[in-house]
Amino acid sequence: MSKSLFIAEKPSVAQQFAQVLQVSGRAGNGYLENDRFVVTWCVGHLVTMSYPEVYDEKYRRWSLATLPFIPEEWKYEIIPDVKKQFEIVSGLLNREDVGTIYVCTDSGREGEYIYRLVAQMAGVKDKIQKRVWIDSQTEEEIRRGIREAKDEAEYDNLSDAAYLRAKEDYLMGINFSRVLTLKYGQAITNYRRAERTVISVGRVMTCVLGMVVKREREIRNFVKTPFYRVIASFGLDDAEGRHFSFDGEWKAVTGSMYFQSPLLYKENGFAKKEDAEALMRFLTQPEREPGVIASVDKKKELRNPPMLYNLAELQNDCSKIFKLSPDQTLAVIQELYEKKLVTYPRTDARVLSTAVAKEIDRNICGIMHYGPIAALAGDVLELGRWKSIARTKYVNDSAITDHYAVIPTGSGLGALNSLTEQKRKIYELICRRFLSIFCPPAVFRKYSIEITDRGEHFFANFKTLEDPGFFKVAGIPAAYRKKETASAQDASSAAAPDAGEGMNGDEASGEDTDAKNNVDLSDPTFLALLEKLRKGSAVDLDGLNIKEGETSPPKRYTSGSMILAMENAGQLIEDETLREEIKGSGIGTSATRADILKKLFSIGYLSLNKKTQVITPAFLGECIYVVVGSAMRPLLEPSLTASWERGLTQVSEGTITGDEYMTKLSDFVSRRTAAAINGRASTGDFMALFDTFAKYYKENEIYDQGRKHWAKKGSSPRKKAAKRKDS
Repeated sequence: MSKSLFIAEKPSVAQQFAQVLQVSGRAGNGYLENDRFVVTWCVGHLVTMSYPEVYDEKYRRWSLATLPFIPEEWKYEIIPDVKKQFEIVSGLLNREDVGTIYVCTDSGREGEYIYRLVAQMAGVKDKIQKRVWIDSQTEEEIRRGIREAKDEAEYDNLSDAAYLRAKEDYLMGINFSRVLTLKYGQAITNYRRAERTVISVGRVMTCVLGMVVKREREIRNFVKTPFYRVIASFGLDDAEGRHFSFDGEWKAVTGSMYFQSPLLYKENGFAKKEDAEALMRFLTQPEREPGVIASVDKKKELRNPPMLYNLAELQNDCSKIFKLSPDQTLAVIQELYEKKLVTYPRTDARVLSTAVAKEIDRNICGIMHYGPIAALAGDVLELGRWKSIARTKYVNDSAITDHYAVIPTGSGLGALNSLTEQKRKIYELICRRFLSIFCPPAVFRKYSIEITDRGEHFFANFKTLEDPGFFKVAGIPAAYRKKETASAQDASSAAAPDAGEGMNGDEASGEDTDAKNNVDLSDPTFLALLEKLRKGSAVDLDGLNIKEGETSPPKRYTSGSMILAMENAGQLIEDETLREEIKGSGIGTSATRADILKKLFSIGYLSLNKKTQVITPAFLGECIYVVVGSAMRPLLEPSLTASWERGLTQVSEGTITGDEYMTKLSDFVSRRTAAAINGRASTGDFMALFDTFAKYYKENEIYDQGRKHWAKKGSSPRKKAAKRKDS
């Protein structure tokens, strides 16, 4: 009787399959076996693409004469460090008694690539090959994946996209890195007093570098502009004579004597303080009438639970809450996945599939045994909204490519005892977001008041939380937890995540306020006064003051916000037609973005503040930005990278062929390489460009070997830059 071979991506995953299949034995052999099944594993990649010198020894030496390098037939080789395991896997794949191969590598493009390379190098023939596609490592899901395994040929398009992605990264990396290093690397070497400089270029990596440097330059060039707002305090008295004062912000709307005036900075502020003071003098002239309510708008506002977590949103929240880098977050979620606690982490989807929605009560029931949220899960189950979840926006099969959102499986709770407190909190974060979608919306009561005084208009907004709804699970926003001063603006800022509360940007109201108010919105007396306000009611002017502000520069990226920016790179594209064309295509994938950032930090192109997770360019990185910008500017733009990513998606969907994609790729690489070879920028040109931003870095950040090295050479290049500027 022939046996079935199960090949996983990692030993730990293989162990999960072995347990389900009741296969035991010594893992030290590189596989496990019983009378029916054999279970083996890769250790990540076992096979890699060969370096250019394998094709021809002449490519070992970097030379413009050998560029562009585009192989007609691609060569691959076994990674030396894992050769032993490859030989074990290769032998098992070709064993005569193995009739069916179940591919159990990670369910995604990269997992597919790992297996295809192994099968290719092992020369697998005349075997039935089936693909196991699972969303978690629970016993039930593994059994389902095996039971519903499809023919491996159905994933050929995904395989084609995986091969093309690797070829694309290879061709751009080899050709662009070599040509730019040969042409312009010496300029950077000379400036930094380095031994040598290798300019590393990557399809996604260089684009991310461009985004960070561009943002940093926007901050440098930003000029703060002061402005002056006029805030009025208005008074209301209750039946017992208690006086309440609240703020209203002046705006130059239609009817104001300053409407469209050149004295304004914006409609709610002046460019000069003396003009704000002139308005105050006008409003405080003697023999004045009380202010009058011009309009009162009272309405309820519903806020629905946020969408479920995908990897990018989790990385962003963990960056804000726990100050974890994206690769650290991915490692935690991967561990939770391997311990059967959560579903597959490398997903872009924020919704559930219809099939999962039908049995979602199992997940809820499972986490009823997790102490911190047991009662909440019980309430959600009793509420019963999970029964109709399939008819909501949280279930959408068309928004899922490989995997649905990251949710708790309801299994593996015993493993929580072995986790650190931080990892348990991250698990709780996922559970709370999951439970939130089965809860009713939060209900706010919103008051918008317009007051006229001597023809000028003031505006005040108030918002209170009437029913917390899903906030009972996700965490009550800070502004509504206690009886404390709060305004609409304060409430909006409550979107900042609080550790363990499961809050994030989805909870932000996204609206601007007119003024902060010194009132307690939890005071029922004041709320009763607001309810009684009617158009034409009189209000006293208690006082006026000027609040000075200034415009703010754009914020630097954090590790979390950069992950989101990479995911939503299409939104950064100015061309509306192109933006719509690649809608939904980011740069990189959920599986690769963290590693790309990590590489940029490790090679010294970007710097990460581990305490704040703020990203800034390093001097070397900005030098690379300038060089790439002069020779291959499109590589710095999200539009190019996102369009290539969209092309890979089209290959995996079968809408374009791999040959079509490869033709375009080869042409692009050839043209860009030739243009760089023929570029006329000189070393002197770059020296002057480097001078323009060297002043923003400390000397030990500029020079390759620190102060001691360049001090021996005479005056520092930074001082020489000043001399060049003076001359």
